[in-house]
Amino acid sequence: MSNVKQQVQALLDRLPATCSYEDVQYHLYVLEKIENGAQRARREGSISHLQAEKRLQKWRMK
Repeated sequence: MSNVKQQVQALLDRLPATCSYEDVQYHLYVLEKIENGAQRARREGSISHLQAEKRLQKWRMK
């Protein structure tokens, strides 16, 4: 079974029996965005939480 298929099956197993198609679509969307972000981080690198805070400091209102 493919990794994507396994992830979808695991998601379906976790969702309640009363979930809607919209619930499934939303959770699949979130999984896809997380995977895309992880792939981008592996490909392009990432920064630490501290580095992110320093970069965002200039945008904070005081």
